[in-house]
Amino acid sequence: MPELPEVEVTRLGLEPHVTGAKILELEVRQPRLRWPLLADLGQRLAGQRILRLERRAKYLLLHTPAGALIIHLGMTGSLRVLTQARVPGPHDHVDLVLEQQGQRQWLRFNDPRRFGAMLWQPTGQAIVGAPPVLDTLGLEPFDERFGGAWLYSHTRTHALAIKPLLLAGRIVVGVGNIYASESLFRAGIHPQRAAGRIGAARYEGLAQSIREVLQEAITAGGSSLRDYVNAQGKTGTFQQVHQVYAREGQPCLRCQRPIRQIRQGQRSTWFCSHCQR
Repeated sequence: MPELPEVEVTRLGLEPHVTGAKILELEVRQPRLRWPLLADLGQRLAGQRILRLERRAKYLLLHTPAGALIIHLGMTGSLRVLTQARVPGPHDHVDLVLEQQGQRQWLRFNDPRRFGAMLWQPTGQAIVGAPPVLDTLGLEPFDERFGGAWLYSHTRTHALAIKPLLLAGRIVVGVGNIYASESLFRAGIHPQRAAGRIGAARYEGLAQSIREVLQEAITAGGSSLRDYVNAQGKTGTFQQVHQVYAREGQPCLRCQRPIRQIRQGQRSTWFCSHCQR
């Protein structure tokens, strides 16, 4: 599943192509995504100019004067910029046809499993026809307010283990399964430790690890494990330096003891039982 680094890499790749572009039309081949596309979404978008492209957690927001097109890549979604017309493949569900400096181009949404979404939020109003997916999101990890003090103060009453609490996204967003495992390893924190039983100093280390891991992943173009490619169709390389994720039975890079795998909720977790307490 694309996590924050992959979505941010996608945003960075799309930004110069879409900012300032005029939306000519929306070509929909499959409207049944995670939430059905609005029947009049094409009419709402036609003629609008994209003012800016923003990322909020794992969502991309194309802002126009009339509102924002909110895009989520789901588990297997990707966005590609095409400068020439190309015959759509079986999973190329939606094209946003743009005009940029007199040239036509296509922003193509591909999603084999159709867990992605395209939602519409009119300016100053709620999202139309779908839950308010942005309303419960926590702080961005690169927000200047985020740090050890933020994590410590927002976990005092939590008996939930720290790993699933990070994944929930209500305290800090974008720390998905890969990067939660990697960040907890760097910080030396056991993924099953109750969030309310972690001290302030250890949360300082965790906050720093989260920022470092996410920034390194963005610089590396994200992690490509199965389907993920960026806006230019290229894969990321951060998976080559994962220290615990998907390394069950392999030696820990610090102590050489084998990396363990457990299930927490519906997700796998990888960690070193010696280095993480």
